[in-house]
Amino acid sequence: MAGIFPDETGAGRAMRNAETAKAIVIVEDDASMSQALERILRLGGQASISYPSAEALLANSNVADAACLILDVQLPGITGFELHSRLAEKGPIPPVIFITAYGEPEARARAQRAGAAAFLAKPFSGRVLLETVREAVIVA
Repeated sequence: MAGIFPDETGAGRAMRNAETAKAIVIVEDDASMSQALERILRLGGQASISYPSAEALLANSNVADAACLILDVQLPGITGFELHSRLAEKGPIPPVIFITAYGEPEARARAQRAGAAAFLAKPFSGRVLLETVREAVIVA
């Protein structure tokens, strides 16, 4: 699966960071949803790299050079909101689009307070995703 690398240093880490550079980074635990997001982004001309959990992203990537982050809110372990906070503590991060199957008003408000570029409730169309990503990347 794209985005999953064994823990290594040196050339392997440089390769991961090069892959992440200007790519859309997806953190989604549902493999079929992750594949669908990758497919939509690829058809829209966007490179992407996926991680099945916040922990996998934190262990294997530097997101500072990513074009945009797509974070599922309801991840096992570290949630999308917690991941956003941890990344922001380390310094500036790319624009973030939160996605969720649970579009509660509280989650939407939390995403806004976190400075998210967007908050999308599943299901959403591929067109909406591509437009949202383009807007997020342009604004950044």
